[in-house]
Amino acid sequence: MLKALFKVLFRNAKWQLQAPAPAEAFKCVMIAAPHTSNWDFVYAISAMDQLGLNPRFTIKKEFNVPILGKLIGDLGALWIDRSEAKKGGMTAYMASLFQKHEGPLTVVVTPEGTRSMRKEWKMGFYHTAVQAKVPICCAYMDYEKKITGVGMCFMPTGEIEADVKQIMDFYKDIKGKFPENFSLDQRYC
Repeated sequence: MLKALFKVLFRNAKWQLQAPAPAEAFKCVMIAAPHTSNWDFVYAISAMDQLGLNPRFTIKKEFNVPILGKLIGDLGALWIDRSEAKKGGMTAYMASLFQKHEGPLTVVVTPEGTRSMRKEWKMGFYHTAVQAKVPICCAYMDYEKKITGVGMCFMPTGEIEADVKQIMDFYKDIKGKFPENFSLDQRYC
């Protein structure tokens, strides 16, 4: 139900969708950036759904309550038991999702971790992809051009500095809804 509503909102906002999604996007860690507005979630879920992807995102299991849990679950929630995740570390827990899940799995992360300005990104997405042996794909929403999609995909090499520099180069000209709230990770620029 919500996906249908999100699709109407996507079309009414006159977004253009870059299609098709790269083959790697069907089993990957997907970066969603810039993340400067709550609208990003609505449009990103709609875009990925229209691309035939099954976007999944992690959220603590405490939100899995009647009604709300069903709505969030239908949008792609992967319920996280944080006490279990803490035992072996969140990166290992996230990587294990790929081992446990048969078939396509697109785990969407917002490495900025907030809609506010952040000059350093959280690198869990990178370490998860390395450990899970899956590609990293870069999804984007360029509010200035009103275009969204999945751009660059690559298999991380383990050379974090070189790999993350590629990611920063990809996002450097993309404008979020509130561009003043977006920053590349200054460690890799």
